[in-house]
Order: sequence, then C-alpha cells, then structure tokens
Amino acid sequence: MKRLKKALKIIGILLAVIVALLYIFDYDYIIKGVRVVYLTGHKTAYIDDTPHFDTHVIEKGIAQDWENHSSYNKVNPTQKLTETNTKLGTVAFLIIKNNKIWHENYAEGYSKQSETNSFSMAKSITTALLFKAIDDGYIESIDTPVTTFLPQIGGEYASKLTVGDLSSMASGLNWVESYSSPFSLTARANYDDSIRETMLGLQVIEEPGKSYKYLSGATQLLGMVIEKATKKSLSNYLSESFWKPMGMNKNALWQLDSEKSGMEKAFCCIASNARDFAKFGRLWSQNGNWNGTQLIPEHLAKLAQEPRFNTSPQYGHGLWLENYKGKKISYMRGILGQYVISVPEDNIIIVRLGHSRGKKHKDSVHSEDFYTYIDEAYKMLKSN
Repeated sequence: MKRLKKALKIIGILLAVIVALLYIFDYDYIIKGVRVVYLTGHKTAYIDDTPHFDTHVIEKGIAQDWENHSSYNKVNPTQKLTETNTKLGTVAFLIIKNNKIWHENYAEGYSKQSETNSFSMAKSITTALLFKAIDDGYIESIDTPVTTFLPQIGGEYASKLTVGDLSSMASGLNWVESYSSPFSLTARANYDDSIRETMLGLQVIEEPGKSYKYLSGATQLLGMVIEKATKKSLSNYLSESFWKPMGMNKNALWQLDSEKSGMEKAFCCIASNARDFAKFGRLWSQNGNWNGTQLIPEHLAKLAQEPRFNTSPQYGHGLWLENYKGKKISYMRGILGQYVISVPEDNIIIVRLGHSRGKKHKDSVHSEDFYTYIDEAYKMLKSN
C-alpha cells in the first residue's frame, strides 16, 4: 500500500510539473485538446465534438426544405457503397438529382436533423463569404492586399499577399500543416483560446500567388480579413448572406477559439446537417445563383471551380476539383470524409458525412472513397 501511495504521489508530481511546463512555454492549449479528445474516449478529431467548444449561432430564416424526387429511395444502395459506408462509418448519405432528393440514408441513430462537424468544408464556406464581401463592397477584389485590413502581418512578402492568394492556398505563410503533432500550429489553432494572436504572429516567407500549398492558416487569416472588412462576426455574416437566403432548415453552430475572443475557426468546424450542407453544393453548381438571386457573383463562383495553377489542378478557390470520367467536378471536403460533391453538367449533388475517410488514391491527390461515392451513385441512378 505504501508503494502504491508513493507511486501515485510521484505520478501526481510529474503531472503537475508537465502542466506547469505547458503553461510556462505557452502550450497550455494541449490540456484542452486532451480533455476534448482523449478524456472523451477518442484518439483524434470526431464529428460530435462541438459541445466541447464555445460557439456562435448561425441563425436560419424561413426554411425552404428540399423536395423529394419522384424516385425517392426507390433504389437500394449498391453492395460496394454499403460496404464502404459501413467500413468508414458513414452517418449520412444523399444523392440529389435535379434539385430534388433522390436517395437519402442515415445510420447509427443520425437523422436529417443531426448536426455534425463540417471540418474543412468550412474553408469553402469562408471563401463564399469572401466572394459575398466583394459583392457587397466591403472588399474591392480578390487582388486586394491582406495588409489593407491586417497591417500587422509580417514577413518579406507580406505586402504582396492578397485575399485571393489566401482562398486559393497560395499564401507563402510559414505555417506547417500537421494533424499529428500536439505542438503544431494546426493543433494550436484548434484548441487555443486566442487564434487572432496566433495568426498575427505568422510571416509571409515565400512569394505568394506563385504555387499551391494547402494551409489551414491561410483560411483562418482570410476569415480575419472578412471579419475586419465587414465589421461583423463570420457567423452573423454567414447567416445574413447564405443561411437565411438559402432557407436552411436549422440554425447551425460555428466553433470559436473562446467565448472571450469570439473568433470563429474559419478553417473548420461548422456543425450542421446533410440537407443544409447540400445547399452549398447546389449554390456552387448554379454558379452562385439561388432561386433566381445571385448570392455570389457568377464570375467569382466560376473562378472557384477552375484551377488557379496548372501544376495543381486539384484546387481552385476554396474548392477541391477533379475531372473524372469526362465530368468536371467540384467539392467541399472535410478531414473525416465530409463531402459535398457537385457535378453541374448532370445536376447531381452527392453528400457524405461520417467518421473516417478512405485512403489516398494511388494515382490521385483525392481519396479512394471519393471516387467510390461517385461511381456507386451513378450506378444507382442508371438502374432506375
């Protein structure tokens, strides 16, 4: 018993020292990460983590729900789709044809009302807010320098960095995109309580606008520009610009760094449902038009769906891109396999939400399951 007490005492002292060192060296956000992830029984990020963070409400207006297609749920999922959904933990899967829900399926007790984390699909939505801010006159153009709104940004090339560079992942920032290290900037941005301070400490160390490099920090900086330009929180601007005009069915939640700071994690973490996320697929497919109202300028919506760099055809402005089987596809993507896939020429939208994403395809920057969802959806549509 004495040995046990002594061992527990030593463990307690070690934990106290570790916690003290984390605070001393400004890594105390790791404690929150441990509490949110490991102490809830998880090993990494998960789709239901929103209750553990401070949030802003994205308010809805008058709901405009999707209509069901005349063939709604008349075709069963293919065997391969079922196997993939089971293996990767799909909780919501939708196929929308001609702006009507053709197929809809939920698992594990989730439903059309269930809110799960968007993860990086929020990057596409933040880019939509940039385009809206340009249309509203808050920001002159995608060529507007970031220092117009955030003069604190440093680095040799800071004056050359534009808002378009941020939305197209061509920022030149000294940000390292790491999801495994608790000491990374990505982890700090997700769990720290003052994200603005972190972002304003970044440097533009490479000439921006020259090449693609996926950095969550670029989108976070873009969110700060939009916030400064509009003098509105991202949640309020999203509500008035898209959530209300598009008739979302439910209020959504956007995770913050902290209640005191009140800055949305622009690179991540909008909690909403599959049907409401799907409406952004429709918005991109229709080049920014919603029921006759141009919510995003057409030329900017089209720009988002074209590669900025020939050497990086997989990304435009805020959207992932692929030419697959002769079809131009754009999509929103989250780290755990959150997808809103738009195939404009066939007026098809595919939405998948779930616990994990497939392996990277051996011949592509996209993952294997991305292609599976498209292939199997088309098989189902053709069988009807």
